[in-house]
Amino acid sequence: MRDPTTTDGAIAADAASLRRRRILLAVPLVLFLALAALFVVRLFAGDPAQIPSALIGRPVPQFSLPPLEGLLRDGQPVPGLTHESVLPPGPNAVTVVNIWASWCVPCRQEHPLLASLAQDPRVKLVGINYKDNPENARRFLGALGNPFAAVGVDAAGRASIDWGVYGVPETFIVSRDGRIRHKHIGPLTPEALQTSIKAAIDKAAQP
Repeated sequence: MRDPTTTDGAIAADAASLRRRRILLAVPLVLFLALAALFVVRLFAGDPAQIPSALIGRPVPQFSLPPLEGLLRDGQPVPGLTHESVLPPGPNAVTVVNIWASWCVPCRQEHPLLASLAQDPRVKLVGINYKDNPENARRFLGALGNPFAAVGVDAAGRASIDWGVYGVPETFIVSRDGRIRHKHIGPLTPEALQTSIKAAIDKAAQP
């Protein structure tokens, strides 16, 4: 038997409060399921290194980075990097921009592949050194070899933000008209070099 002191209004308020509590409890579960679904889609939809970038097809961002002091190549100082010097040197050529750091373990893993990529006569390989200690960066290249024609020091990471960088390493391909044509997230792999990177260079090098 209902308590005669309980009003219909109080009963309705209790029911509404119970519904609100149930909704609040359900929100974290819904968010978790949505994130899990997104993860599954990313996992099975394709290569996670090929996440689309809003900069694809757009001109390289405006930037000017100083050189890595003391870095030499063939006995000559290696220049810094600007949006103008990123441009490929001639027709049927591309520029590959690699974002790297000495503290980045995957950067060390991909370095031999960058050296191999730099042997392609169509490719001008340049680097952006991201939030690094200059001495450590020089030691890194001294130990592994310097495949870069130019290295710009992005000590604060601001230029890399303009490039839409998620983290290091990342690699971009720039065509003769100064537009970003491809973005690879994470370390390069032999498979990527033979497939997506090669295809992007072939396409970007076309007149």
